[in-house]
Amino acid sequence: MDRRSIRGSESEMQTLSNDGKVSEQEPAENPGEELLENESEHIINMDDKIKIEEAKVRAEEENQQASLLFDDGCRKIDFVLVYPGLNSSKELELRETFEKNLEREGLELEREERKDGKYVFVKIHAPWDVLTRVAELIPLKMPIKECDIDSKKQIWCFESCANPLALDPTIVPKQTGYFTADFSRVREDMFIIDNKDTFFTNAQRSLIVNELLLRTQFNANDSSKFGVDKLLKLGVYSSAYPLHDGYYWSHNSITSESKPLNDRHVLYEMWASAKKWYKLQPMDLVRKYFGEKIAIYCAWLGYYTYMLLLAALVGLLVFVFGLASLPFNTPSEEICDKEGVGRIVMCPLCDRNCSYWSLYTSCVYTRLTHVFDNYATVFFAGFMAVWSTAFLVFWKRQEAVYQYNWDMTNFHREEHIRPDFEVKVKSRKLNPVTKIEEPFLPWYRKIPRQLTSIAVVLFMVFSVLAAVFGVIMYRIIVLSVLYVAPEVFLQQNAKIITSITAALLCLICISLLNMIYQRIAIWLTDLEYCRTESEYEDSFIFKMFVFQFINYYASIFYIAFFKGRIGGRPGDYDYRLGYRAEECDPGGCLVELCIQLATVMIGKQALNNFQEVMWPKILNWYRKLSSPKKASDKKRRPQWEVDNDLLDYPPLGLFEDYLEMVIQYGFITIFAAAFPLAPLFALFNNVIEIRLDAYKLVTQWKRPVSCRAQDIGIWYGILKGITYIGIITNGFIIGWTSDFIPKMVYKYSFSEDNSLAGYVNSSLSYFNVSEFQKESNIPKQDFIEGYGTVSICRYSDYREPPWSENKYEYTSLYWHVFCARLAFVILFEHLVLFLTWFVSYMIPPIPGDIQLLVLRELYLAKEARYKVSFDTLDDERSQVRQRKVTTEVPDEMPEYSSAVLA
Repeated sequence: MDRRSIRGSESEMQTLSNDGKVSEQEPAENPGEELLENESEHIINMDDKIKIEEAKVRAEEENQQASLLFDDGCRKIDFVLVYPGLNSSKELELRETFEKNLEREGLELEREERKDGKYVFVKIHAPWDVLTRVAELIPLKMPIKECDIDSKKQIWCFESCANPLALDPTIVPKQTGYFTADFSRVREDMFIIDNKDTFFTNAQRSLIVNELLLRTQFNANDSSKFGVDKLLKLGVYSSAYPLHDGYYWSHNSITSESKPLNDRHVLYEMWASAKKWYKLQPMDLVRKYFGEKIAIYCAWLGYYTYMLLLAALVGLLVFVFGLASLPFNTPSEEICDKEGVGRIVMCPLCDRNCSYWSLYTSCVYTRLTHVFDNYATVFFAGFMAVWSTAFLVFWKRQEAVYQYNWDMTNFHREEHIRPDFEVKVKSRKLNPVTKIEEPFLPWYRKIPRQLTSIAVVLFMVFSVLAAVFGVIMYRIIVLSVLYVAPEVFLQQNAKIITSITAALLCLICISLLNMIYQRIAIWLTDLEYCRTESEYEDSFIFKMFVFQFINYYASIFYIAFFKGRIGGRPGDYDYRLGYRAEECDPGGCLVELCIQLATVMIGKQALNNFQEVMWPKILNWYRKLSSPKKASDKKRRPQWEVDNDLLDYPPLGLFEDYLEMVIQYGFITIFAAAFPLAPLFALFNNVIEIRLDAYKLVTQWKRPVSCRAQDIGIWYGILKGITYIGIITNGFIIGWTSDFIPKMVYKYSFSEDNSLAGYVNSSLSYFNVSEFQKESNIPKQDFIEGYGTVSICRYSDYREPPWSENKYEYTSLYWHVFCARLAFVILFEHLVLFLTWFVSYMIPPIPGDIQLLVLRELYLAKEARYKVSFDTLDDERSQVRQRKVTTEVPDEMPEYSSAVLA
C-alpha cells in the first residue's frame, strides 16, 4: 500500500467519533472536482506502480547481464571453475599449470574470490577464433541457407482449428529452419553469420569450452595427465559448470505481456510450471538451452506420454466393460447365491488354523476377478502388444525428425579414455590408430574382474528371490491368522487384506534392495576398469536393469505363473519346505496379481516423485545456509555464486529417469492383461514427471554441460526386448492364469445351452476329508453350523471324485482345457508377432519429407564447397596473372628515337 492510501485511511479514521458515529464535516464546495481529483490521483498511483515494476524489471535485466559477463561488461562467461580458498602446494601447482595451458589454447580467464574467502571462481571466456577452431574439429553443423522446401502437407478441417495444447508462438516462437553443414574456417563465408556473439548458442559455447577442458594437460612432465574431470577427481577443483542464463523467476509473468528475461525464464514458466501440464514441450528451446542429449530424453518421454493416451483410453474402456458386464456374469452370480452354488463346502486353504468354508465367502473376490478378467481383456492384451510395437516404430520416425532438425544425422560420438582407467591401469600399449602409448588392460586381468561382477550380480539376484520367498511365507502365516480371526470381516476378506499388505511389504523390500544394489553396481562397474564412458554406462545400465527387472517383476511372475500350481492337491500336498504352499481362490489368482502390480507400480511412482521434488529442495536449502548473507547486502549475488549453491548434475546423468520409465513400460506391456488401468496410471504419472524433470533441470541443478546424442542409446534395445517379453507373458497370463480358456471350453464343448450356467460346479473337484495327510493337521470331520458334519469338501481342479475307479486322476475336461490353453498361447503369440511385424514393415523408419530434406542439405553443402573452391581458385589465378603483369611490364618506358618509332 502506498503512502497516499495510508494517509487517506488515517483521515477517514479521524472522521469517526469515539462512539463510532461519523462526525460532521463540511461538505465539499464542488463534489465533481473532488471526484476528478480522486480519479487523477488513482491514475497517478497506477502510473507510479507501473513505473516501479518496469524499473524492477530493468534492474533485474541489468543485474542479470552483469553477472553473466567479465568485469569489462563485454566478454561472456562461458564456463566457471571453482576451487576452495585453502589449497595444498601440489594442488596449486597442478591448477596453475592447467590454467596456463588453457590460456595457451586461447581461452581468457578471470578470477574472483567470494566475500568469505571460501571459494575462488575462475571465469572462462572463449573468443571467436577459439570457438571456430574447435567447432571445426568437433565438428559442429552450422546454418548455410534458410530452408526453401515447403513441407506443408494437406491441411484437414480439424488442423485449421486452434490447438489448445500448443504453446503461445509470441512467447516461444517457432525456430526458422536452416540447411546446415560442418563448420569450416576456410569456408566461413558460406555460413549465415549475422552476429559473431550469438552465432554459437550458449549450449554450444559450453560444449566447445568443455572440449578444451577435457583435452588440456595439467602436468608438464606427463602428457597422459590431462582433463578437468581428473582434476575434479583429485580435488583440485570442487566444481565445473556453465552458467545458467540468469534468473528463472521475475516479478511479472511472461503471460502478462512482460518481456521474458532469458531462455531460462521462458523454460521455467512455459515448461517447468505445473500450470502448463497440458501444454506441449518447447523441444527446440530445451535443445538450445541444455543440448541434444537431454532434449532427446525429454522428447522421448513426451512422445511416450502422448502415445499412452490411446492405451489409457482403451484400458479404461476395458475396465468399464468389466464393471458394466458384472451383473450378467453367470459364474459370479452363482457363487454369490447363498442358497445355491454358494452353499458348497470348500476344503481348508491352509493347515492347522483353517477350517472348512462356504464358497459364498468368495463372492466379492470373484466379482473383482471378473472386472479384470473378461472377454475384453483378451482384446486389450493383443492391443497392447501391437501398441508397443507401433510406439517403437513411430518413435523411430519421430527420432529421425529430431535428428535432422537438431543436426544429429550421421553423428558419431568421439570417445575419451576415462580418468579412472588411466590412473588405475599401469600397463601401456601402442594405439594403432593414434600411434600413442595408451593404458591397456590385459585379458588375464579383465576376465577375473568380469567373473567377480557376474558372481556378485547372481548373489544379489538370489537375494531378491529370497526376499520374494520371505513375502510368500508372510502371506501364508498372515492368511492362516486372519482365517481364525474373531471378526467376520477379516475372515471374509482375508485374501484381499493379505494381498495388499504383502504387496506393500514387497514394495518396501524392493526399495531397500534398490538402494543397496545401486551402490554395489557402481562398485562392480568401477572394478571392471571400463576404458571409455560409453562402456562404463552400458555395463552399469545392464547390471542395474537385470537386477531391477528381477527385483520388480519376480513377485509378479510368481503370482502369475506359479502360485496355486506347485502345492499339490488335498491329500497330496507338498511339504518339502515345511509349509503347505499357498493356493489361489476359486475365482483365480488374477485379482492378487492385479493388486500386486498396482501396489508396486503406483507406490514406486509416488515414492520416486516425492524424492525428485523434496530431496533436491532439502539439499539446496542446506547449501544456501552456508552462503554469506548480510542484511546490508541488497544487491543480488552474482550468477556464478548462485549456481555454485545448486546441486551438481548427477554423474550418471539421465540413467535414473530412463530406468524409471523403462520399468514402468514393463509394467504396462508385460502384464497388460492383468491390470488394464496400468496405462492410465502411467499417463497421470508421466504428465507429472515431465514437469518435475523440467523443474529439476531449470531450478535445482547446475546447468549441465551440453552433450550431443543421436538417439536414446541402449534403452531402445531394452524397450524392444521388453516388448517381445510382453507378447509372451500376456499370452500365458490369458491362457494359463485367467479363467478365460476354461470358460470358453465349458461353454462351447460341455454346456448344453452354450452358456456358463454350471461352470462353477464343473470347475470344482470332490475330496474325502478322511484322506487328509497327517501334516495337514485338519480335522477329519467337522460340524459346521448350517452344513452339519462335513465328509466331502470341494477344491478348484479337474480331477475324478473319490468314488471313481481312477480317483483324483485328471478328468477329460482337464485335458480339453490343457490343449485349448496351449493352442491359444501358440495362436495368440504367432498372430500378435505377425501383426507387430506387419506394422514394422508398413511404416518406414524415416519420413519421406525428412529424406528429401537430407538430400537437399547434402546437395547444398556440396554446392557451397564447390563455390568456395572455385572462388578460391579464381582468386589465386587472378593473383598469378597480376604477378605476371607486374614482372613483364617495366616501371619506366624506355626512350626511343623518332626513327625507331617511325
